[in-house]
Amino acid sequence: MGLFTKSKKFTGWMSLSIQADGLCAAYITRSPSALPKVEWVAFYPTHSLSNVLQLEKLSKELQAVRYRCTNLLASGEYQMLAVDAPNVPREELKTAIRWRLKDMLDFHVDDATVDVLDIPVEKNAPPRNHTMYAVAARNQLIEQRQTLFSDAKMSLTAIDIPELAQRNISALMETEARGLALLSFDGDGGLLTITFAGELYLARRIDIPLAQLVQSDAAQKTALFERIALELQRSLDHFDRQFHFIPLSKLMLFPVAGAASELQEYLAGNLYVPVEGLQLAAALDITKVAELQQPQAQQRYFKVLGAALRHEETVL
Repeated sequence: MGLFTKSKKFTGWMSLSIQADGLCAAYITRSPSALPKVEWVAFYPTHSLSNVLQLEKLSKELQAVRYRCTNLLASGEYQMLAVDAPNVPREELKTAIRWRLKDMLDFHVDDATVDVLDIPVEKNAPPRNHTMYAVAARNQLIEQRQTLFSDAKMSLTAIDIPELAQRNISALMETEARGLALLSFDGDGGLLTITFAGELYLARRIDIPLAQLVQSDAAQKTALFERIALELQRSLDHFDRQFHFIPLSKLMLFPVAGAASELQEYLAGNLYVPVEGLQLAAALDITKVAELQQPQAQQRYFKVLGAALRHEETVL
């Protein structure tokens, strides 16, 4: 299974992530004339049940067999690397990318499932070398995940990663002809993405988990804010050098419970781009799901909602 596998089985996607404390799922449908609609979200804690038993329970209660399902990997379950695009025919691209990855992965490339995501270049620009993202996951993990879903009688149609899930939400918030930076935090840390015309151009991790950000005292919080601002400034400067043809409209910060306003205020005073808070209701129709009116629930479901917004990737 490729990481960006195509399918046209049904409309809408059910996405599911296996988290440290349970299984998190969401289902979204799309309409050409309205915001994507969140039909439902669900969380199944794994306090006493294994992931296998809880997934079986989820599958039965949600009648998961009805849906195209995508599994959102956790940050430690794959590697995403920027590589120079090889000058080879399209049909030889993945083989060439594998060769480039052989000394970059923390496991043997022969044990990897690899997919690639192109980073578009400037229109009408002269041909030049450009960068692609390569995503690699261990074959053993992919096989185990397929077996897990198969045993639960769920159709695992695709596998997603958080960078693309966040890209999907960012694309809904873009201003025409301008790029958008989006920063979020969860248990795995911060994730910065920059999108333009619905494409992912940059993804950067910030090694500050959400729990550390919201529980720190005033002095620690200031130090963390300084680290975040420095990482963002470096990333934005890099983006400006690499993609000078894309003007950024702003940086959007997905609400961080207990620290959102302070972090937003700090970044607004220390970055050269406008900083705004992202309101989930501006990107998605969440009126059907009362739970999503709460910031804590939005925090839990943010990435899985993004994965449920997946569209047909360009298979290279």
